[in-house]
Amino acid sequence: MRPEEFEKILDALASKLTNEVRVDSSLRAPSHFETRVRTDLQALLVAEGVTAELNSRPQVFPDIVFEQFGIEVKFTDSDSWRSIANSVFEGTRDAKVEHIYLLFGKIGGTPAVRWNKYEDCVMHVRTSHVPRFEVEIGAKEPLFAKFGITYEEFRNLSITGKMVHIRSYARARLKPGDRLWWLEDKPESAQQHSLSLEVRLYMGLSQDEKRRLRAEAALLCPQVVKSPRSKRKYDDAAMYLLTYRGVLCSQARDLFTAGSVAMRADKTRGGNYMARSLQDIEAEMRMAVEELEDALFVEYWGFTAPAG
Repeated sequence: MRPEEFEKILDALASKLTNEVRVDSSLRAPSHFETRVRTDLQALLVAEGVTAELNSRPQVFPDIVFEQFGIEVKFTDSDSWRSIANSVFEGTRDAKVEHIYLLFGKIGGTPAVRWNKYEDCVMHVRTSHVPRFEVEIGAKEPLFAKFGITYEEFRNLSITGKMVHIRSYARARLKPGDRLWWLEDKPESAQQHSLSLEVRLYMGLSQDEKRRLRAEAALLCPQVVKSPRSKRKYDDAAMYLLTYRGVLCSQARDLFTAGSVAMRADKTRGGNYMARSLQDIEAEMRMAVEELEDALFVEYWGFTAPAG
């Protein structure tokens, strides 16, 4: 079967399902809807003289496969054509599928069912955990147009190649003061550099760990030495500790200006507490230069740390 022939069947399928969801309230549940998609598609194929088994395949992308065609089924109770989709890595993709379509059941507002080519519906990628596509019927600009490549080119990239595009896209959307919470070009970084479920409080850490983290934060975020009048000069240091180390510090200023850190080496009061606190952790800062990964320096400085 040619793509244009299968797409005519999709037109008939969407029209039939639209009529059904408007009169049959039992279809207004995701599992019932997907089951009806299969049975209606089966009937339409039989009418064309084609027999096919369209069995449910949990955890496989896309949901329905017929010859080289695949249908990813989405359903929403809201009055929206937008939904979260599969992982960008497509690790469970059926290898024989060449053409993927999105079939979307919208129950909110006036119930309706529509379809479109999958690559034309992908319009965003969410990076809150393992990156996942977001799809929308009628998307104004497909995500792959923003990447400057086709969906076919993207899906054939290695994981590292895909993450290059995703990271560039995510970075371009950052607001001033925001940081990516993952740095590497591989999916494991979403676990290595994400906010831990067990966030630790800075005040509960050992003195050695406090010194190490203060040194890292000061090294990566030199704006902490700006004028006392500078607003938000401690924001990056606090965000680094939280997003990269999973440590919550409610008063980041105290990391560098409190008497408890400024007078550790010299109990004399007065003077520049910032300078004194940094001098006290100079050895830890030198160690951080050697131990922190290059990606962190690129993220915070824009270039890697010089050797030695």
